[in-house]
This record gives sequence, C-alpha cells and structure tokens, in this order.
Amino acid sequence: MKPLQSVIVLLLAVALGVIGAQWLGANDLRQYGEVILRHGGTDYRSTLPQVVLLTLVVLLVLWLLWSLVASPFRAWGRYRRKQGRVRLVDGLQAYEQGQWQRAEKLFDGAAQDQEVTAVALANAARSAQARGDNAASQGYLQRLAGTDATTQALLRAEQLLADDLPVDAINALDAANLQPLPPRGLWLRGEALARAGRAHEAYGQLGALRQSKVLPADVLGTLEARLAAQALLEAADVNALAAQWETTPKALRADPAVVSAYAARAVALDWDEPALLALEQALDQRWSDELVELYGALPASRLATREANLARWRRVHGDSPALLLAQGRVALAQGKHEEAEVLLHEAIADNAGAAAWETLGASLLARGDAVLAAQCLANALRQQRGEDSIALVRTDAATAGKTRATVEEQVVAPVPPVYDAGEPRDENGFPRIP
Repeated sequence: MKPLQSVIVLLLAVALGVIGAQWLGANDLRQYGEVILRHGGTDYRSTLPQVVLLTLVVLLVLWLLWSLVASPFRAWGRYRRKQGRVRLVDGLQAYEQGQWQRAEKLFDGAAQDQEVTAVALANAARSAQARGDNAASQGYLQRLAGTDATTQALLRAEQLLADDLPVDAINALDAANLQPLPPRGLWLRGEALARAGRAHEAYGQLGALRQSKVLPADVLGTLEARLAAQALLEAADVNALAAQWETTPKALRADPAVVSAYAARAVALDWDEPALLALEQALDQRWSDELVELYGALPASRLATREANLARWRRVHGDSPALLLAQGRVALAQGKHEEAEVLLHEAIADNAGAAAWETLGASLLARGDAVLAAQCLANALRQQRGEDSIALVRTDAATAGKTRATVEEQVVAPVPPVYDAGEPRDENGFPRIP
C-alpha cells in the first residue's frame, strides 16, 4: 500500500477510535451482551462492544507493525521490478539496432522479473537465433516452456519452418494444451500445412484466420488464392479434384492462378473436358493472356470448338500475342501448318516470346524443314536467356553441302517459307491474314 493510503487509513482508524471511545463510555452497553474471560482463577468482565473494539484495535496495531517490517522488502521488490522493466526496454532497443549479444544479456536479466519473464525469454531466444547460436536459443525456449507454453510453441514452430521442417512445426502446434491456438498460431499452422503438401487442410482454416484478423484483407485474399490453387494441384483423383473445385468460391474460379491449377490437374488426370470448360468460363468473365495461352496448349480435343472460341475472342482482344499463339497451336494440332505458321509469325512480331518460336520450329520440323526449325529453336533459347532473336535465314543446300543452316549474327531481311507472291505482308516481311 502506498504511504498516502496508509496515512488516510490510520486517520480514519483514529477517528473511529475516538467515536467508539465516547460511545463505550455509556452505561447501557451491557444490554448488548457481556463477555467473561477467566484466566488463572480470575474473572475479567467486559461488554461485548468493548471486546470487539479492543480486537479491532489489536488487529490494526498488528497490521501497522507488519507494514513497517515489510516496507523495506516491498521497496526492494519494487526496485527489482523497475530494473527488470529498464532491462527489457533497453533489450528491445538493442534488438532493433541489431546488437544481438547485448540484447540477449539484457533480456536474460529482465527474465528475473516474473511479470515479464515470458516476454524476456522469447526475445532472448530470438536474439540468440539472430546471432546464430541455436544451442542458446533452445535453452531459452526450454526455460520458456515452464512459463508460457503457447509462446514457446509459436517460437519453436517458427524456427522449424525456417529450417524447412513443416511436419515438425505442425506437431509442435497440435499439442492439446495449446488449443485453441492464438491468431499467430493459426497462421503458422496454415503455412506449415501448405508446405507439407496439405493445402486443403490449410484452406479449411481460412475462416478462423479471417475472424481473427491476423492478416490484412489483401494479404488474406492472396493467401486464399494461393492455397486454393495448391489444393487443386494436390487432388489425388478426379473425385477429389471435383470436390475441391466445388468448394472454391466463385470469385476465385476466374482467378488465373486457380483456374490454371485446376486445368493443369484435370489434364494430368485425363479429364480434358472440364478443364476446357473452366478455361472458357474464366476467359469469358475476365480476360487473361496466361489462361488463353494455356487454352491453346491443352491436348488435342474439341479443336473445332476451341478454334471458334479463339476467333470470337480475337474480335475483342486482337492485340493479344498470347491469343495469336493459342490460335497457332490449335491450327497446328489440326494439321493446318501454313495457317499456323502465319499466326505464329504474327505472334512473334507482337513479342509472344520463346513459346511462339518453339511452336513455329515444331511446325517447320513437321513439314521437313529442319534448317529453319533449328533456327527457331535457337531463337527460343535466346528469348529464354533474355537475348534478342535473329531473323530466319534459308541457306542454299547445293552450295553449302550441309543439312544445317548457319545463323548470321547481323540482322538480315527475313526469308519466310514459300507463300503466294501476291500475299499481303507487314513491314517486317511477315505475311498477314487478310
């Protein structure tokens, strides 16, 4: 108790004592009862109010004596607690400044204060981990387990995830005495489940994460899309894939990453039709070059329908190089090599990248032109390395006497495959579809 409070209590006690003494001076107190105390053959008589007052006075005097005796010890305890707070604050400042060893010593000293032991030991473990002393960090965690098991489990799971041990992190967080997990524990467990290949379980606890508000709304939305895509890729069979797709929110069914994951897994399970339907619905809702390129790269099925859809989308998104690449791939799958090469030349002119060069090389190779096909594949490699592609050059096999053409380092006028002389061409010499 503070000194001022003690003085106030003492003054109130004196005032009550004075009032009580005047009241006890009255002669009619025996009507409230009489107390007889016999000791050593002598009887001591008093009224009941006098005995009660005397008892209160004795207790008050004992309390005052105890306060006087204990005051030095209480002052020492307050001093130690104040020193512990000072060490904790200085340790946090040293930790923020990167002074790991000094911060660790300060936190270790602050841990002597029982009110901040858990916070001090947790930060001491982080400081030891930051300076690379795993043994010291584990020692602090063992001490922390006896004070705050939940905080110790969170730090342990965090370190296990940093060491790429997600299963051990899950086991550390699934202890019965830790349930229910705090918000940070839910986030760590979800991350561990995703890394352990159990994204469908992590996706199932997104509702608890959303209620806890441990993550901002935009970060939570990104996490939801990532877990949904990973859960689709982890589907073991067609039934599991269909069930996971049904539980995916409609807003995510148009997300390029989620739809790509669903289509890729469906094709891997020989379930092409739902993959194509999902891509078509997603592209009708929201255009994506990534999805239309995947739409053209799927195995050869429903080629006529895909050709019609691509033509329909081209009327709206005619400036998309990925759409031209998809059209070229579908035409190539139908055996329309000349039409495919025209589309692929246009895609290359629109910077479609290495995939367009690779597809063009496949078409030329299928037609028996290995020379130009090799040049196309070489350009695809250059594009992947971030280098500029060079123009295709058709060499004279009679004079060169070789089956492979030489690629000139300087840019020369392109010589495309043989087409009609009256065919319209662009400024680069590539033919255009009327």
